[in-house]
Amino acid sequence: MMDLRILLFFVTVPWIFCEPARTSKVVPKHKGILKIVDDEELISESRIVMEAKKPKKKVIVNTDYDSPADTEDEGPGADHKDDKELPTCLMCVCLTGSVYCEEVSPDMTTVPALPRETAYLYARFNKITKITNRDFADIATLRRIDLTGNLISEIEDGAFSKLNQLEELTLAENKLVKLPMLPAKLVSLNANHNLLKTKGVKANIFKKLTRLAYLYLGDNVLEAVPLLPESLRVVHLHNNNITSLTDDTFCKGNNTHYIRYNSFICLRALPIGHYK
Repeated sequence: MMDLRILLFFVTVPWIFCEPARTSKVVPKHKGILKIVDDEELISESRIVMEAKKPKKKVIVNTDYDSPADTEDEGPGADHKDDKELPTCLMCVCLTGSVYCEEVSPDMTTVPALPRETAYLYARFNKITKITNRDFADIATLRRIDLTGNLISEIEDGAFSKLNQLEELTLAENKLVKLPMLPAKLVSLNANHNLLKTKGVKANIFKKLTRLAYLYLGDNVLEAVPLLPESLRVVHLHNNNITSLTDDTFCKGNNTHYIRYNSFICLRALPIGHYK
């Protein structure tokens, strides 16, 4: 019986001391010191190390609009609107080549900045008081300007002179006392209902306009008829202070081709009666 107990002792004791060894592993610590850890702890630490080394995903945000950085990188060919166009096209109606600024509210007191391709400007019935040389300086494409019904009392002399394509200019119903220089290709000028005096109209202002066909100077305070080009087909001078006419008023005085029985021989038709 004693021998059996001794045998069991030598069998069970080594097994007890060997069990921790099977469930533990020796891992090196810093500076050569060994540390015994459980398998579960080792697995947990390994997982932490792996997660720490796992690279972070790069986040890419897709947006439906251009960021400031994107707009800065756009090339010179990018399509950008002129900053000056926006206010005008909010106050007015901008169509292809045409700008309509009629009875604008709040009151429009100056000529608005125009898109560079503008060919037709209608800025009627506003409170514009002056036309400067800068107003149309960059708009070489203008063919028609209508400024009817404003409060314009002054136009700088070079405001229209460089508009080489301008054919129609309407300045009716303003407060002008004199006319500025006019572009060479002008076909029609309407300055009815102003305060124009003879001294405010330069002697040869119309003579060099070889394409001028329609001239409206009614309802002013002219004392004499200005020198007129032979290209004229229609001229309105009603309701002025004109007191006399000469043989040269409507005809070329040094041209013997005309047989001038009176001052109207060169006109195709003579209006009579009260003008309305």
